[in-house]
Amino acid sequence: MTPKSKHRTKHKTDGDIQMKIQYILGTGAVLLLGAFSLQRCLGGEQAVPAQIQTEEEQTMTYKVQKTEQEWKAILTPEEYEILRKKATERPFTGEYVHFNEEGVFVCAACGNPLFDSDTKFKSGSGWPSFYDVLNSDAVVLQADNSLFMRRTEVVCAWCGSHLGHVFNDGPDPTGLRYCINSAALDFQQDASEK
Repeated sequence: MTPKSKHRTKHKTDGDIQMKIQYILGTGAVLLLGAFSLQRCLGGEQAVPAQIQTEEEQTMTYKVQKTEQEWKAILTPEEYEILRKKATERPFTGEYVHFNEEGVFVCAACGNPLFDSDTKFKSGSGWPSFYDVLNSDAVVLQADNSLFMRRTEVVCAWCGSHLGHVFNDGPDPTGLRYCINSAALDFQQDASEK
């Protein structure tokens, strides 16, 4: 190999390194932009419909107490992941997204009445959406700063199970959108509808 060809090989390698660095920086910029877009799309502004619990208050004792093994025994694997591990079902796949019957939605883990069907609305988000809770003691709101977003988590007040999140982009009269996983809910039909 002549000295000239060594220089070309080194120069080509430097160019490859520069291209890789540009690719990595470009990919990082795209990911960062995507995270900000996702935050905006998912309601990145933290909704404050009621008092959000502090970290100390989030360790409160709930009325319904079970071990993780007991929860696993009574919940389906999907319910367990969503209610107890704070997972999220895929949008537009839940049983109650396009559901329109009259009645009350209750916590799938413990039966706590959460939302009246009269407050359900079509948000286009892919999850059942409600503009108000059945009563102010039905849920607990907790700060959720996961996934590089500031959100407000909605938790069942009886058992502490994860239900979904609440955002401040809902319809009147509250301006709120309780975005709830279908797997976190069961439905009880009105007696008059039976």
